[in-house]
Amino acid sequence: MNTQILKQQAGETAAQFVESGMVIGLGTGSTAIFATRRIAQLLHSGELCDIIAIPTSLATEADARELGIPLSTLERHPRIDLTIDGADEVDPDFNVIKGGGGALLREKIVAQATERLVIVVDASKLSQQLGTNWAVPVEVFPFGWHSQAAFLRDLGAGVVLRDSGEDPFQTDQGNIILDCNFGLIADPARLSQTLNARAGIAEHGLFIGMARDVIVAGAEGIRHLRKA
Repeated sequence: MNTQILKQQAGETAAQFVESGMVIGLGTGSTAIFATRRIAQLLHSGELCDIIAIPTSLATEADARELGIPLSTLERHPRIDLTIDGADEVDPDFNVIKGGGGALLREKIVAQATERLVIVVDASKLSQQLGTNWAVPVEVFPFGWHSQAAFLRDLGAGVVLRDSGEDPFQTDQGNIILDCNFGLIADPARLSQTLNARAGIAEHGLFIGMARDVIVAGAEGIRHLRKA
C-alpha cells in the first residue's frame, strides 16, 4: 500500500481523539500534517469547536494558520490536553526517535507539557529496538559544535552534520543538527540522560516514556497501541 495513504490513515484516525474545548499540540512532519488537516475539516464542519492549538514548528504554524485553526502559545496555555505527532522509529515500550524533520526541540517542549501524547506512524516505523533503522538527531548550538561532534563520536556514534544543500540545516531556533548513528541502542533512557547532561546539546530526538498511544497504519489496517 502507498506510504502516503498509510500516513493519511494514521493521522486522520488520531484526529478522532480531539474533543471540543481542548488545547491541542499540532505535530510536525509528513504524517502529523494529515491529523492537522483533519482537525481543520472537523472545525469547519462544526463537529469540533473551541479548539486552541499549539504548533510544534514554524512550518506547522504556517499550515495551521492557512487551514484556519485557532493558535496560541505555551505562555498562555502551559497545559496541553492532547498532542498528535509523528515519529521516525518506535520501540515496543513506546520509546521514540523523533527529529527527522528538524523540529525535535519544540516537539519535546510541547510533549512535556501534554497530558496525552499520541504518536502516528505507518508500520515501517516500528522496530524491536531503537537505532535499528534511524539515527538519533541531536540539536546543538553552533558555538563549539565540533566539540559536541567529538563527544558524540566518543560515545560510539557515527556523526553526520545535517545539511540543506550547501549550508548546514538550521532549526527554528537557529541551531544545527548532528545525526548520530549509535547502532542498536540497548538502553535508550541511559543514553538520553547522558545527552541531557552535556552542555552545548540543546536537545536530542530520544523521547523516553512520553507516548501513551501509538496509531499504526499498515496493510492489515489501523492498529491502536496503548501504553499499559
